Amino acid sequence: MIYFFVTLVLTLLIVFNLPVFGKHPSGKTLRNIKLLNNYTNGEFKNQSHTPTKPDDVTYWMMIKTMLKGNKNGSPQHIIPHQKPDLSRSNDFKLTWFGHSSYLIQVDQINILVDPVFNERPSPFQFIGTKQFSGTNFITVNDLPELDIVLISHDHYDHLEYDTILKLKDKTKFFITSVGVGAHLVHWGIDEQKITELNWSEQASPMANIKFTAAPARHFSGRLFKRNQTLWSSFVLQTSKNKIYLGADSGYDTHFKTTGKEHGPFDLAILECGQYNTMWPFIHMLPEQVVQASLDLNAKYLLPVHWGKYKLALHDWDEPIKILVAKAEDLKVDILTPQLGQTFSLSNDLPKTKWWLNL
Repeated sequence: MIYFFVTLVLTLLIVFNLPVFGKHPSGKTLRNIKLLNNYTNGEFKNQSHTPTKPDDVTYWMMIKTMLKGNKNGSPQHIIPHQKPDLSRSNDFKLTWFGHSSYLIQVDQINILVDPVFNERPSPFQFIGTKQFSGTNFITVNDLPELDIVLISHDHYDHLEYDTILKLKDKTKFFITSVGVGAHLVHWGIDEQKITELNWSEQASPMANIKFTAAPARHFSGRLFKRNQTLWSSFVLQTSKNKIYLGADSGYDTHFKTTGKEHGPFDLAILECGQYNTMWPFIHMLPEQVVQASLDLNAKYLLPVHWGKYKLALHDWDEPIKILVAKAEDLKVDILTPQLGQTFSLSNDLPKTKWWLNL
């Protein structure tokens, strides 16, 4: 019995120290983090109190509902896609790859956001939900040389270990939230290529490009201990455009504050999906996504964080259907590109309802 116990403990120690889980900040980096005003009692904090769940929801309720599942959580047919145009561009153009991964090309600069291309958004590819049929139309090797990879936070559906390994030699700069750089360094990225930003901090790694980190309402963590790294949205200023890169966030006053401080925006890219009333503080409901775009004073709204993985209990197309109805009601101009479809903000705006009848 003792041998079994020792073997189990050693196995767990080996597994939990695998590189896929990354590494928490330590040493001088951690000492500096402890001085930040959004880091208290050993972890990063949201601007508003953000419990994991409402008081009237129990973990047992969540487990039962998740075990029940939803047969409509995945589409019955193949998700359509278009062939992307990945050539460099002076004018702003964007290609959405599904979920929260997209490529921005502007001022001859290639910016890849939250790159996730594996079959499963999981530390191990034999565990977890699979990507929808038809969404595997592109691989990391198909991507062009990158100037910047932007990582909003360290969850598995936004930061993928093996993808970063494939990108590290074809990317000039990595920009991310405070603390996330510890994962990247652990995975072999040169520290000189990494810029970490706290909320309100700015970075201009190249001419005509400026990133400003802004608050989000979420959490972080790749193993058991949460909130050792920060989560952020970002304001992207180019020579001609101002774009809000929303990442994961529950609805809160930070959208209106960011709109007043940095808006108006030509485009707000906001998460729309993987929500539930059992975790309403860390992901927005579709109606809130529309309101957030109004708070930000955005000309166009691009909903992402849907269309590739089933990470919640709603129908796979429920987020976009509800959002479209609310956007029409509030006169919000939304963009709905197919996966892989490259579009600009100057002409031929993508507005087809391609998800119907899938």
